[in-house]
Amino acid sequence: MRFSHILAGLALSASLVGVAHARDQISIVGSSTVYPFATIVAEKFGQSSGFKTPVIESTGTGGGMKLFCAGIGLEHPDITNASRAMKSGEAELCASNGVEFQEFIVGNDGLAFSNSNASANFEISIAHIAAALAAELPGGGKTNISNAAMSANMLTSWAEVDAFVANMGGASAGLPDQPISIMIPPPTSGTRDAMGSLFMKAGWKKLGLDGDGYKNLREDGKAIEMGENDALIIEKLVAGPEMFGIFGYSFFDQNRDKVQASVVDGVELNFDNIASYEYPGARPLFFYVKKQHMGVVPGMKEFISEFVSEKAMGMDGYLFPAGLVPLAEDSFAEQVEARNSL
Repeated sequence: MRFSHILAGLALSASLVGVAHARDQISIVGSSTVYPFATIVAEKFGQSSGFKTPVIESTGTGGGMKLFCAGIGLEHPDITNASRAMKSGEAELCASNGVEFQEFIVGNDGLAFSNSNASANFEISIAHIAAALAAELPGGGKTNISNAAMSANMLTSWAEVDAFVANMGGASAGLPDQPISIMIPPPTSGTRDAMGSLFMKAGWKKLGLDGDGYKNLREDGKAIEMGENDALIIEKLVAGPEMFGIFGYSFFDQNRDKVQASVVDGVELNFDNIASYEYPGARPLFFYVKKQHMGVVPGMKEFISEFVSEKAMGMDGYLFPAGLVPLAEDSFAEQVEARNSL
């Protein structure tokens, strides 16, 4: 190692230790989906460990990654939650700022395509969801020619979506003549990224379409971009029986008295179908730890030990009633190994 590198490392350590007194609480940012689980762990940790309860901000996965990867030092967060894996560009940002990190998988989740309990329960396919949300479709959706020129999505009702899917070779779901109105996550959300890959991209292929047209969502009022506040989506679903919302299983599970989840591709949204990944919207959840902050911010190792444990993440753990679908035994063992390596 060059002498200059050694000096740089010593200077970094000194700067971290020198301002350690400025923050004696763990700082966590990131996913609104992982936020409830991290909050429960933080409260348990604060009550039993002797360390202060971590401060957690729900910034969205993308927003959390920007904050986390911005640099080393106590002005930057120690941990970021994520409802999808870190992207290559985010890893590059971390690397460019000298941030070394450890990835942990928290458990499993599934995207709910949900509406009010007062409404009809839908049984649809991911092809229907993609057709309803895409900015452009062949012939605007008013054709049975798959290679027709792409134009602005003209589908306004679920009955029209159903007819388009059938014209494209899919199965008709017998959907009603009900206006399309879908609340979607914001671009900063990992749930939006998951929706893009699990519902839009896969649904696009199911329609027999090539290219990346699924990436652009309609902006004519049928797709309504929401913020990171999932509680507001529930309120709007209750108030608007014709509306749908896309959010995580854990939040759906906590609001079963108000909303229901559509059956997607013939599979119900439930614990078993998420754990087996039979449900097409199943996905893992993550958090990322800044390695350079270990041993500097008080309680980092102890908090991670609290989170990555059977008592929290296991089948009988305290996160299970909150809607977290536990990992398979071998995957959980890998997280424990990663925890012990820090």
